Amino acid sequence: MSAALLAALPALAAAPAAGGPLDGLVTGFLAPQRLWLLLLVPALVAAHVLAQRRRRTNALRFSALPVLAAVAPRRRAWRRHVVAAGLVAGVAAAAVGFARPLGEVEVPRERATVVLAVDVSISMRATDVEPDRLTAAQRSARAFVAELPPRFNVGLVAFAGAGQVLVPPTTDRSLVERGIDGLELASYTGIGEGLYAALAAVQQAPPDPDDPTAPVPAAVVLLSDGETTVGRTNDDAARAAAEAGVPVSTIAFGTPGGTITQEGVRTPVPVNEGELADIAETTGGQAYEAESAGELDAVYEDIGSSIGTVRQEEETTARWTGLALVLVVLSALGSLLWFGRISQ
Repeated sequence: MSAALLAALPALAAAPAAGGPLDGLVTGFLAPQRLWLLLLVPALVAAHVLAQRRRRTNALRFSALPVLAAVAPRRRAWRRHVVAAGLVAGVAAAAVGFARPLGEVEVPRERATVVLAVDVSISMRATDVEPDRLTAAQRSARAFVAELPPRFNVGLVAFAGAGQVLVPPTTDRSLVERGIDGLELASYTGIGEGLYAALAAVQQAPPDPDDPTAPVPAAVVLLSDGETTVGRTNDDAARAAAEAGVPVSTIAFGTPGGTITQEGVRTPVPVNEGELADIAETTGGQAYEAESAGELDAVYEDIGSSIGTVRQEEETTARWTGLALVLVVLSALGSLLWFGRISQ
């Protein structure tokens, strides 16, 4: 290892990881100067290589003795390498742990505001999702709300041709559940209007009683089965949400073959997944698709887990120390099982 590379080690260790498989696993170190111990890794590798060469040299020296060949136990060379690799990896993990690494971990949010915006346009009467789109959406929404952390404020918005705040954000789940049960179909589809109504609902969220001046994170979950036909555009609404710092996760609900019958005329009501995905992308949310009640339940579960937690940077010394212990113990057990002793 060159002197320049040795000199750069502490600076490299102090910088946060950017991309790659360690992104989030190691974001920095509280004691990067201790990473000099990683120099033990190439030293141990070199020692192992020299030991194997010496072993082969000794074997060649006595290779002419047939008696030795008959009595010497036959061991597979790869086992020695596995034990050595485990030991070296354990030392590397211990050195990283000694440097007090930082990493991103998921912790439960204390408070947040979640507004559920549900499309109640006539197309939600389609029966391609049993028993029909609206009923399935109501069932899944109730389950989603019930699983959110108790201190979360939850609001409910319904939209068809216009958006309406049915339940301002509250911790009273019974109010939200009654609002979900009372959803009624109406004409036209204004997804943009629904999103504007959801943003208005966010503004009605009560402040944190422990710290009234602290901003409470908010998110919108918007479910629709169609595309905008009236009202303000989706793009304008999405830009407003992005400016307000409110991510919008969208759910495109229904199948491509969905239809409804009005006055004896069957009308296709396909879902415009791209329109909803654009909203999610603009606002920093996630776009989902669900073609059945089961898929919708899974989507809500995924959204709930992401909204209910936040990634924070914390010291992860214990994680690396535990990994080092496991690797060293496994190496010792392998050596005992294969060679009858701790050392090879």
